[in-house]
Amino acid sequence: MKNSIKIERAIAGITQEELAKRIGVSRQTINAMESGKYIPSTVLALKIAQVFSKSVESVFSLEERD
Repeated sequence: MKNSIKIERAIAGITQEELAKRIGVSRQTINAMESGKYIPSTVLALKIAQVFSKSVESVFSLEERD
């Protein structure tokens, strides 16, 4: 699963730590999602999209291998 969390964070001007606090996870979880090592739950994906005022589909997308 691909995501644009890092890009959205840059646009919003927030750090991994700030995003983590807003959605109730660790900074390491944000880092793992950005690097593609962790796929978030539906609830977590919704929370992330909500922080950026975006749809889940605009932040997350499936890859061919998914």
